[in-house]
Amino acid sequence: MGVSRLQLLASHPYKERTSKMNDTSTHRGGTKLTLVLLDSITDAFNQMDINAVMAHFAADATFDHGAGPEIYGRRFTGSAELRAIFQKLFDAVDSVHWETLDARIAGDKAYCEYRRTAKYKNGEVQDFLSLDILTFRDGLIAHKDTFFKNRLS
Repeated sequence: MGVSRLQLLASHPYKERTSKMNDTSTHRGGTKLTLVLLDSITDAFNQMDINAVMAHFAADATFDHGAGPEIYGRRFTGSAELRAIFQKLFDAVDSVHWETLDARIAGDKAYCEYRRTAKYKNGEVQDFLSLDILTFRDGLIAHKDTFFKNRLS
């Protein structure tokens, strides 16, 4: 079932790039945005550890989900809303995994391409490509803007 990582990368339009560049950026307050930090965020989501996830977000952070009624999708603002929406996902799945395909850093932004797979408790299986644009402030995510492929059966 599904496509192997090699098949996915072979068909990826940016296959000539390495999967991760050695890149860092220093922004406000001298905090370094690094690939190690991005991996830490991904690890927290993959472990479904809500406290570790939330430790990476500013108290007033905004999350724009890829699906929703507005041009930006559906917006969630502040720690309480973000914690609730992420926990809702974790509660609904047996497993969820974001595999990093590429990550780039430019100033206070990180661009992260993922293959996201999930097995829901109701039996639904999801497998799609997504992109997060993360804007950082003082070492924390101030804005998470998510885009994903809408797979139709």
